[in-house]
Amino acid sequence: MRGRRGDRMTINIQEHMAINVCPGPIRPIRQISDYFPRRGPGPEGGGGGCREAPAHLAPLALAPPAALLGATTPEDRAEVDSYDSDDTTALGTLEFDLLYDQASCTLHCSILRAKGLKPMDFNGLADPYVKLHLLPGACKANKLKTKTQRNTLNPVWNEDLTYSGITDDDITHKVLRISVCDEDKLSHNEFIGEIRVPLRRLKPSQKKHFNICLERQVPLASPSSMSAALRGISCYLKELEQAEHGPGLLEERGRILLSLSYSSRRRGLLVGIMRCAHLAAMDVNGYSDPYVKTYLRPDVDKKSKHKTRVKKKTLNPEFNEEFFYEMELSILATKTLEVTVWDYDIGKSNDFIGGVSLGSGARGEARKHWSDCLQQLDTALERWHTLTSELPPAAGAPPST
Repeated sequence: MRGRRGDRMTINIQEHMAINVCPGPIRPIRQISDYFPRRGPGPEGGGGGCREAPAHLAPLALAPPAALLGATTPEDRAEVDSYDSDDTTALGTLEFDLLYDQASCTLHCSILRAKGLKPMDFNGLADPYVKLHLLPGACKANKLKTKTQRNTLNPVWNEDLTYSGITDDDITHKVLRISVCDEDKLSHNEFIGEIRVPLRRLKPSQKKHFNICLERQVPLASPSSMSAALRGISCYLKELEQAEHGPGLLEERGRILLSLSYSSRRRGLLVGIMRCAHLAAMDVNGYSDPYVKTYLRPDVDKKSKHKTRVKKKTLNPEFNEEFFYEMELSILATKTLEVTVWDYDIGKSNDFIGGVSLGSGARGEARKHWSDCLQQLDTALERWHTLTSELPPAAGAPPST
């Protein structure tokens, strides 16, 4: 390219917009002509001067073969990592403590702090809060939640959340899901990341400290990778697998603390309805108006029905009420105690929340509680029981309060 003395050389737009297309980060190049010698008007005059490439730019022809093949230098590698960091570090970390108190059947969850959370709002910050769920189980029935910390990626909560009615069987089989979400008042809340902790990692009465990177939500199946028919078959197989493992995997609706005692002096069974925990919400306000009913089946004379008072707007009601069934021990051994929890509604039928049956035909903790009561006379035995969505056959009719 030649020009007359004093003329300003023009660079076409292709040279200005040229980019390095080698693998790796895309970097704009000032002028592609800087890589090659060119003749043009120089400051000393004479159009035949040869201008050398700047010292800080290596000619393309002299580039090492590794660069042409896409290999990156340590500098390049550091820059790539800064843009494409791993998911676990991009979502942030969560610090918390877990303690299983075997004596009181409680699980204490201390949510301490999070660091380096993923920005979720337009201002580059987030409004994070933490949700807890026990799996498997009904999410609404056992959800616990912290307060929301505003405009921060490094929130500090220092909140204690407690699950009541946790048994050794729960510690063996259940998983605690800890989710960090961003609260959005104008639209739906957004998921940031989660951690799943098998409770079998805990030892009774020993606090365990965790500081773990958040992970993306674990999908059950990829909806885009299967047809509607395959998705239906997948759901059917999961339900069939749960049914084969017994009622322990039915939908949980909360927990109830029962006290059983057979009085040899009064010759009868004393049933104590102590309290419920983490009941399923049945009303639109996110609460329930629960009460408890008990029956001794079979109930030929239909005189075994007892019910507690209604507790308004709560998912963790305390009843502390006792009912007495006068009956010989030998006859009681053939009976089944049915305990059901209902949500009271005005002007319409009440909603079934959950139930449990105790007797010789029951399973697990319910059967053990019943047999211990018949063997240990004049002793009040308190046990937590899981309320499931399985409605006892005799309780199918909507009750009236």
